[in-house]
Amino acid sequence: MRTICEAESEKCAEGMMMQGSFIALLCIWAAYGLYGPTWKHNIYRGTEDDGRPLFITTLNSSDSCGRRRRVSCMGLWSPTLDDDLAKLPIDAIKANYVRKVKGCIFSQTFPTPFVSAVHLVAVSEDVVENLLDLDISVSHTDDFLQFVSGGKSVSGFPPLTHRYGGHQFGVWAGQLGDGRAHLIVSYINRFGERWELQLKGSGKTPYSRNGDGRAVLRSSVREFLCSEAMYYLGVPTSRAASLVVSNDAVWRDQFYNGHVTKERGAVVLRVAKSWFRIGSLEILTNSGEFHLLRVLVEFIIEEHFPSIKPTDPNRILAFFSTVVSQTAEMIAKWMSIGFAHGVCNTDNFSLLSITIDYGPFGFMENYDPDYVPNTSDDEGRYRIGNQANVGMYNLNKLRVALSPLMDTRQQQIASKVLDGFPDFYYRRFTKRFRSKLGFVGAREEDLTLIVSFLNMMEDTKADFTMSFRQLSEITDCQLQSLTIPQEYWALYDIGQHPDFPAWVTAYLQRLKSNPEDSDAERRRRMETTNPVYILRNWMAEAAVRKAERNDFSEVHLLQKVLQRPFQRQKMAEEAGYSQKTPQWAKDLKVSCSS
Repeated sequence: MRTICEAESEKCAEGMMMQGSFIALLCIWAAYGLYGPTWKHNIYRGTEDDGRPLFITTLNSSDSCGRRRRVSCMGLWSPTLDDDLAKLPIDAIKANYVRKVKGCIFSQTFPTPFVSAVHLVAVSEDVVENLLDLDISVSHTDDFLQFVSGGKSVSGFPPLTHRYGGHQFGVWAGQLGDGRAHLIVSYINRFGERWELQLKGSGKTPYSRNGDGRAVLRSSVREFLCSEAMYYLGVPTSRAASLVVSNDAVWRDQFYNGHVTKERGAVVLRVAKSWFRIGSLEILTNSGEFHLLRVLVEFIIEEHFPSIKPTDPNRILAFFSTVVSQTAEMIAKWMSIGFAHGVCNTDNFSLLSITIDYGPFGFMENYDPDYVPNTSDDEGRYRIGNQANVGMYNLNKLRVALSPLMDTRQQQIASKVLDGFPDFYYRRFTKRFRSKLGFVGAREEDLTLIVSFLNMMEDTKADFTMSFRQLSEITDCQLQSLTIPQEYWALYDIGQHPDFPAWVTAYLQRLKSNPEDSDAERRRRMETTNPVYILRNWMAEAAVRKAERNDFSEVHLLQKVLQRPFQRQKMAEEAGYSQKTPQWAKDLKVSCSS
């Protein structure tokens, strides 16, 4: 039997003449175990006893030397097989059926491959090359396609599905868990960064409840594009390595109105430093599994909060305080770009304060503090203007979940820390909006100028993103003369407000308070803070509609444009991405159905 490396070396030699000899030589060395002590012997492509295909890796995960380079074939890629994550308690029941799970952090469940052929829709070159150390050419191979679609698993690392609970829309929902996601491997890259790779839409698990374990192309396109867009906007987020689609039928009632339609199954390979969330701890506290709670919290602190000493008697309190502060920062960043998550349940709030689980999200267009992207949120609980309050609610649930690990004094301090959340958030919010208005330093009148600008924006229904962007591009002279060219259409709308002249006078006076600052420097600074391109719902919808016809051109265009959201781009302008929402998209809706 040929080894996977031998097969890959042949492909490399055929398709990459410049480096084919070198890669082929490495593969041959790997196959015969001659590359030194880091290589395993008996490398092959095989199957589990039940016939499930495996992807057998070649490097010993305990030695990082072999990971110090980007590799050009999957056979040379080295996931972390001895990762401590797999040493956390795993469900003793190996059978894959829906049930109440107890006494563990994970269940071991293999992805369910699609029946039909899979097609690679998109791949993030940055994630693949700089996070996973794979040359982008690997994405053209069948081994890569099978790996990112759940068709092959990594030998030595059991795929894991996480047990967690959560408060959904303010009500304890009990056991939730990874109902359609599989953590397939962890990886330490050449920079020493540890990443967890998770497939979403990869089949049923013990936590699927009444679901089928699948995700549809519609929601998968949105998640792939948005997680990458958020990264380039500077927001802490999970990443998306790839998006694949099948022809397997998946039935969905998109708006819960009885109209069930056939859609296509898709899988996103998501990457994050951790997938633990507030609900990861809530389920253990609510079940009285306090020993497991301590095991998991100590693991999270040791792995992801290195500044907290393991011998610190107040380490649980320090952990909570850090999460409170970082969550305030994350939500302030959301608000600064007009992002509404849509489903801010405790099971969707990361303990690392990164944005995860992109569902019925939305970027606010016309400024409206009551903007609700999710049509399933009838009460508007998760409206954009309420996200900070919901964040504090979720952090209180985290405090409750951690309480069994703290003494009375520590619990009291934790409550005071949480009481400080509004101040944490306020400081971060005002700092970001000062930057959006181009201010240097901080002055008392700043908040008045920020609030007044937002109020005028709300009254005139001006576009949030483009109002700030166009303020970044217009000159002081144009502002002072109150001559707003119509090309600055959002700012032009605000200019019709009766309070605008007085605001401009106060704004220009504030800018002059820093005499060393020039108008050109102010505009340059603001243009690096205020994006021109965001993933508007109509843009995502246009990409989805084309993708459903096997035309992925708009997915690729958006992916490219959103990598440089602060720079005007010819192809984006031609597509109308910085213009008003087209008429056909005025009443677009998104829901939790995915």
